[in-house]
Amino acid sequence: MTKRDYYEVLGVQKNADEAALKSAYRKQAMQFHPDRNPGDKEAEIKFKEANEAYQVLSDAQKRAAYDRFGHQAVDGSAGGGPGGFGPDFSSSMSDIFDDIFGDFMGNRRGGGRQRSGRERGGDIRYSMEISLAEAFAGKTAQIRVPTSVGCDTCSGTGAKSGTQPTPCTSCGGHGKVRTSQGFFTIERTCPTCSGRGEMIKDPCATCSGAGRITKERTLSVNIPAGVEDGTRIRLAGEGEAGHRGGPPGDLYIFLAINPHDFFQRDGADIFCRVPIAMTTAALGGQIEVTSLDGAKTRVKIPDGCESGKQFRLKGKGMPVLRSKTTGDMYIQVEVETPKNLTHRQRELLQEFEKSSKENSPASDGFFAKMASFFGDGKAGS
Repeated sequence: MTKRDYYEVLGVQKNADEAALKSAYRKQAMQFHPDRNPGDKEAEIKFKEANEAYQVLSDAQKRAAYDRFGHQAVDGSAGGGPGGFGPDFSSSMSDIFDDIFGDFMGNRRGGGRQRSGRERGGDIRYSMEISLAEAFAGKTAQIRVPTSVGCDTCSGTGAKSGTQPTPCTSCGGHGKVRTSQGFFTIERTCPTCSGRGEMIKDPCATCSGAGRITKERTLSVNIPAGVEDGTRIRLAGEGEAGHRGGPPGDLYIFLAINPHDFFQRDGADIFCRVPIAMTTAALGGQIEVTSLDGAKTRVKIPDGCESGKQFRLKGKGMPVLRSKTTGDMYIQVEVETPKNLTHRQRELLQEFEKSSKENSPASDGFFAKMASFFGDGKAGS
């Protein structure tokens, strides 16, 4: 069978540099790896072709010979074993296999598990509800969190007092085992020690070899002034204890601010709807409102005030988190229509209505325009 051109196999130009070759090989290997294409003979052949092409083109001397004489120049040097792969193929390609298939084969770089068996503890999520007043002023809260803590009996090793974990005999303490499948080698997590690299012959009676136990802890949490709904507070190292002496995880506190009876929040600003009497709106006057800090402020209502008008109280809003800035408070008045009128009140309002034709220019103008509009025959247009 005639071999395909190595540059064609990798899909690169003949002047491709080392980085381009490596990138092209990664794409081919990821696409045609047998573990991702079980039982696909064509994918297996293409994966083998890509490996052979990269092994030749990544070597400067082999590439020069191939460029000059073609496949005949490298058929004997592309590998001494069957199919062009020598006995040292696995070690020569280990770096690129780590880059490409690290996660796929269980070798997670920078993950929670280490060869020593000391696995990082899990993170904990805790949901806390606070009031708007507490978000305004800040507070220190005590919370109780059920979590895993290090076992004091074995100091977190998981082994019986006076003993130590021993290296796993299956993987030699590496946490990984290699198996050969045809022309390539696969590295997998050791099934005997589950990747920890060590075994415990005499487990601790308190924690049963886990190195940690479940216990409820009381923690003090500082909630700064100005926090918003959904704010996340991280307490480093306050999560679950690590496995067999590993580093602990983190505790994440998610804050939810309960609705207030009077105030609505928009960022750092506070809004409050205040009903006022119709007479106050017409004649003017003063109202007294209380802000979130408990201070009372007098607000002057001008005569002829309309419903929906807002009054700004500067600096009476929420503090901005980690800042000296403070928002404002907005009072929105709602003119209240009197109800359950007495006979005398009704008489007075009727007298007022007769003498107030010029006091309602907006409504008078609206109805006048409407009458004019429909009176001109435009209603059907």
